[in-house]
Amino acid sequence: MLASDALAGHVRSMRIHLHTLGCRLNEAELSRWSREFRAAGSTVVPSVHDADVVVLNTCNVTADAARTSRRLTRRFHRDNPTARIVLTGCFSTMETDTASALPGVDLLVENNQKDRLVPIVLEQIAPGAAPAAAMDTTTFERHPTDRRRRAFIKVQDGCRNRCSFCVVTLARGNERSRTVAEVVEEVHQLVAAGREEVVLTGVHLGGYGSDLSSTAGPVHLSHLMRAILQDTDVKRLRVGSLEPWDLPPDFERLWLDHPRLMPHLHLPAQSGSASVLRRMRRRNPPDRYHALVERLRAARPRMQITTDLIVGFPGETADEFEETCAFVDRVGFSDAHVFVWSPRTGTRAATLPDRVDKATAKRRSATLHQKVRAHRARVLGTRVGASAAVLVERIRSTAEGAPVAMGYSEEYLPVRILGASPDWLGTVVCAQVQSADYDALWAAPDLLRAPA
Repeated sequence: MLASDALAGHVRSMRIHLHTLGCRLNEAELSRWSREFRAAGSTVVPSVHDADVVVLNTCNVTADAARTSRRLTRRFHRDNPTARIVLTGCFSTMETDTASALPGVDLLVENNQKDRLVPIVLEQIAPGAAPAAAMDTTTFERHPTDRRRRAFIKVQDGCRNRCSFCVVTLARGNERSRTVAEVVEEVHQLVAAGREEVVLTGVHLGGYGSDLSSTAGPVHLSHLMRAILQDTDVKRLRVGSLEPWDLPPDFERLWLDHPRLMPHLHLPAQSGSASVLRRMRRRNPPDRYHALVERLRAARPRMQITTDLIVGFPGETADEFEETCAFVDRVGFSDAHVFVWSPRTGTRAATLPDRVDKATAKRRSATLHQKVRAHRARVLGTRVGASAAVLVERIRSTAEGAPVAMGYSEEYLPVRILGASPDWLGTVVCAQVQSADYDALWAAPDLLRAPA
């Protein structure tokens, strides 16, 4: 047997389990690692019990996220004590001593090395197994733990903003962008592999291109979006979490010109109080945020906006909280992630005085959750009787035995379609919305209407 054949057999014997916490950017990274591990000859397995190596992409955005990262690491070690655990992501980058001391952890890969995670793991866990140059990552199969049918593409990393509460900017470093040509090529390959929707992700998407330039001048996120829409056949393009600043004046025109650009944006507001936003060092005063939303809705009337909100930030008064409640009513979000502020080591906010007591913060969180749910119910109700183009991500059986397709509309509203066919999975299906409950739209297939 040739030495290369023996080496290839050794690489293929490695079984890798991949798991991620946190943001869509982490999901995009996981998909890429799955492709690279497979290209290097390893097998990606859906269960930690079958793995030789477990890679956990951790999160540290809140204290709860850090606790979950620690808990999952311990659980993976209990479930498979012989597996070698690799930690990466914001928790393991920011809390290296704590992360390395967790049971079963063999290797930490910091965020600034994520692009080389696969060769690093193979070199450390199986020395000499797979040189990075040997990795052909043109095969875009879904990894076994990927339940989503959307494809997440990491186009940018790092952030130049220094929001006073945010630990991610510390963990992710300076802004780094992939070239337009590189991203367009990845979209081509994903479309060829059957993906119908692509989601662009990054730490600060609005900062895309800040480190790039072309003969035509500066490069911006809008240039990337136009290139994808003009040069590829992807059916649906979606933009991930996007800070509501660093956007060109005509940004909203993209939705006017390109129907394949989905009418939904996640624009983190964090607060509706101008004074709280100043303490957060945020650059989106409520009036400017609302004006942006109005321009987007004028360009695409069906545009839905979701957001992130923090309650209990140091010094938040009852009046400031009421300003946030009024802001939520004014914008009319279709959904929101509501967080109780928690101090993160290394951030300026952790040093601010006048902390809000936990009981008050929890009451404010409950109040805001209730308000968001009311707006969500209103938005869902407006879609009853309308048609929806739904990307089907799951199909499950009901107690009555009739299969139900589950997915998201163009506006990123959850839709359940009764009478599903198994071959709908991963495709865009047209449906007629018949009713709405507190959490989703219920629809019947519209067999006479073809997807746009």
